[in-house]
Amino acid sequence: MKEERKKRLIRLAIWTWSWVATLAVATFGPKYIWEENTFWTTLAIGLNLVNGVLMISANRSLFNHYDELERKIHLESMGLTLGLTVVTGLSYSLLDQTNLISSNAEISFLVMFISITYLVTLMINRKRYL
Repeated sequence: MKEERKKRLIRLAIWTWSWVATLAVATFGPKYIWEENTFWTTLAIGLNLVNGVLMISANRSLFNHYDELERKIHLESMGLTLGLTVVTGLSYSLLDQTNLISSNAEISFLVMFISITYLVTLMINRKRYL
């Protein structure tokens, strides 16, 4: 059982790093590699999208291997993260739209918020349930 979980976790790690790599290529390729060629940019974004779907599939496979308690812990953490992200993200966007903040609302800040929120809620829920 632990060997199967390890295998699924490694598969998820490979797809996650592959997705990060294709995201970097799609982000920096147009500027530094192929000088904004539309064909290569579209191809890189498409490849990143396919890698993202495969990463999600690997994540789902890992979650389906969890026992009921671990699923409950992750599901509750994801639910809290989703709710906090929607509320915070929309408020952040409104601050930008109404010019109450001097900078533009950047998605990267929201992604960092999601990551930190999920990590914190996961740690809290693990401590609470285990």
